[in-house]
Amino acid sequence: MIEHLLTPLHYEYMVKAILVSGLIGGVCAFLSCFIILKGWSLMGDALSHAIVPGVAIAWLVGLPFSLGAFIAGILATAGMAFVKTNTRLREDAVIGVVFTAFFALGLLLISLNPSNLNLKTIVFGNILGIARNDLIQVVAISVFALGIMACRWRDLLLFCFDENHARSLGINVRVLHVTLLTLLSAVAVAALQTVGALLVVAMLVTPGATAYLLTDRFGKMLALACAVGAGCSILGAYASYWLNGSTGGCIVVLQTMVFVLALLLAPRHGLLAHHWQRWKSSSPTNA
Repeated sequence: MIEHLLTPLHYEYMVKAILVSGLIGGVCAFLSCFIILKGWSLMGDALSHAIVPGVAIAWLVGLPFSLGAFIAGILATAGMAFVKTNTRLREDAVIGVVFTAFFALGLLLISLNPSNLNLKTIVFGNILGIARNDLIQVVAISVFALGIMACRWRDLLLFCFDENHARSLGINVRVLHVTLLTLLSAVAVAALQTVGALLVVAMLVTPGATAYLLTDRFGKMLALACAVGAGCSILGAYASYWLNGSTGGCIVVLQTMVFVLALLLAPRHGLLAHHWQRWKSSSPTNA
């Protein structure tokens, strides 16, 4: 029985997919805590779509896809900042205009070169068939992003929690703003290979949202989010072998299931705890 369950580990491509998925899941989860605290969930969604034209252009000219995706993410962010600074539009409207335009450009480039670009790979990911060079790029990006976050997490925490307080302490919030956007772009590029452009936002938001429901301490939130992100990514990649389904789909569905459990059963912020407190406060014995 145990030997049967270990069957996926007999294949090199499955071992590679499981390990890389776990790494990316943990890095995305780490970053998701800052995104949740800062309220940048929509930004993560937008960036995951905005990097598509960068992938397409890099593929067409023979450059590493991660380089093109990263540059596209930075350009899209800069474009959003320019439009927001020079117009009266709200941030959500600016995001809707700029980032969807980038995504549309990516789809146009792919449709114009159908023989050279695989739309399914970009949109849904292909961790099982990842090339060695792409694997090295993904691991390098993940390790770099994790190292930056590990070194600057206290400053990033203060920036995300209270930007004005961070500024009053003499912290360069503009640098932290750019750092967080750069990390978001880089991690979105790494996750693109695993779950594709459509599901990157789930890996960048769901683990942090789950941990946010379970604790009020940021240190514990980081640990819980990383456990959820890495654990679900490893189990999702493993389960995709038996289900013969999308690896990214399995990972995100597992993360969503854990989130739903936290939403229902979290000791302080879960729905059941909330209804229990309401029932206690309204019961005749407490009147």
